[in-house]
Amino acid sequence: MSQLLSKTRLVNRAVCQVGMHHFISVRQLHGCRIVSRIHSPLSAALQQSNRALSGRRIPYDPLVGNTGHGFRKISTETRKAAAPASQTHIKLDSVPPDPSTILDSEEFAKLKWKRALPFTPAVYKELSKARLSAFVILTAMAGYAMAPGAANLVALFWTTAGTGLCVMSANAINQWIEHPYDAQMARTRNRPMVRHALSPLHAFVAGTSAGVIGTGILAAFVNPITAALGFSNIILYTMVYTPLKRTSISNTWAGAVVGAIPPMMGWAACTGALDPGAWVLAAFLYAWQFPHFNALSWNLRADYSKAGYRMASVVDPALNARVSLRYSLAMYGLAYAAPYLGMTSWWFALDFSILNTALTWYAYKFWRSSNDQSARQLFFVTLLQLPIGLALLMIHKFGVVDSKEDEEDGSVENSEQLQPERAQRSEY
Repeated sequence: MSQLLSKTRLVNRAVCQVGMHHFISVRQLHGCRIVSRIHSPLSAALQQSNRALSGRRIPYDPLVGNTGHGFRKISTETRKAAAPASQTHIKLDSVPPDPSTILDSEEFAKLKWKRALPFTPAVYKELSKARLSAFVILTAMAGYAMAPGAANLVALFWTTAGTGLCVMSANAINQWIEHPYDAQMARTRNRPMVRHALSPLHAFVAGTSAGVIGTGILAAFVNPITAALGFSNIILYTMVYTPLKRTSISNTWAGAVVGAIPPMMGWAACTGALDPGAWVLAAFLYAWQFPHFNALSWNLRADYSKAGYRMASVVDPALNARVSLRYSLAMYGLAYAAPYLGMTSWWFALDFSILNTALTWYAYKFWRSSNDQSARQLFFVTLLQLPIGLALLMIHKFGVVDSKEDEEDGSVENSEQLQPERAQRSEY
């Protein structure tokens, strides 16, 4: 029996050494997500080897130290003390043995990596964060619709296409930079590079190609100002916002600038200039992002902390809630800036103030008591406020155009009525 247990320990020792070798290297490169993949087949292989050699499962082996939560690191002295005298000549720090020479073919197959799914074009949809990209394109189209100029469907098409490619570029390069940290977060561990759906080189080439093509489309078919804004947004997102996420809570302010640029791109595509109205739209998007993202990050703060991201919800929760309320109140001023600059009628100020009161109320609740429920409520209200607010802008903008046309029509009618009177006076 003692000889049988010694053989069991020898097999377990070899498999454990192979497992620990993979465990350390994979954890450093890819994070906890991939570690869990190799742990479960390794545990199964250990159990099968125990059953095959001894006919019964050994409850605990000090050479392996498998506690159910991973491989426990044991000192060399403990291993030598627990090992039989005939096996103390084995060097634990040597190169791990080839498991194929120790395990059966069936057991060895379970130690291999799982094959990644075959590549399909649908992976690009995940790489570009399709839902977020559609949201950004919508804000650019709203900027085009709000601009005081004649609508050109061809220019709108090229603006949408170029903006979409620029957004895809920024998101793809962002994932290329952050995929080792994405593996550690529950929200992002199924992204394409984390699950090896495509290689980092493939993602980088796709991202840079989309950026070059998108900027070229905007420069060739729209105008240089829109192209410059699109290119600068890629740079801001990948070279400023992404690195700041791991160094400073100011990353949220940098990210808000990135989100404020697309409506300016739409405005510039229509007018060829950045008028005050473009800056009002940018300020609206800039302020809206703080209650939106701060509420979202509150429920993800554990994941952000694990991945090493310095978000306000992790570093300073009180500031996180305070900033949400502060920018919710700031949007009241933007409601009056639009009619003051002649972008909308004054009815917009009234309608948007009522809408913003709901956002401010939930931001106040989040400030008074920051918890998962108040954060979810605030996040849901922000999702409603942005599309409704943009719709109100366009509705009341059309009202201003109609009133101006009515005034012009009235002045023409009055002049036509005055012409006979003036003719009669000239006769006298």
